[in-house]
Amino acid sequence: MNKQSMFHQLALIEEKVGVLYEEIGHLKNAMLTLMEENKNLFIENQHLRERLQQRETELEKKEKRQSSVIKTKKDKQKRTVVGEGYDNLARLYQEGFHICNVHYGSLRTDGDCLFCLAFLNKQG
Repeated sequence: MNKQSMFHQLALIEEKVGVLYEEIGHLKNAMLTLMEENKNLFIENQHLRERLQQRETELEKKEKRQSSVIKTKKDKQKRTVVGEGYDNLARLYQEGFHICNVHYGSLRTDGDCLFCLAFLNKQG
């Protein structure tokens, strides 16, 4: 092989390496773009999961409030059926007096009385 042929082959190889280097650069840029997009999607996904969890919590609270409202309505209906005597006993209990048969009429000093509460719950 002569020197000119070798120089020509070397120039061709150098040109091919340059093209490969450009392709590697394009792939590198594409990879960086994909990595950035992946990171953004990951963050967005995380925010969506947090929002979904928050939404589920809000729905659970709303359902509890609705069931509480329904229970309160039922309790009010029961109270209207029970009548005025029950209301008077409940008022006396709230004022601090016993309404149970064990200590009826005496002042409650130790907090709530289980007998009184059981009596109120049985009536309501």
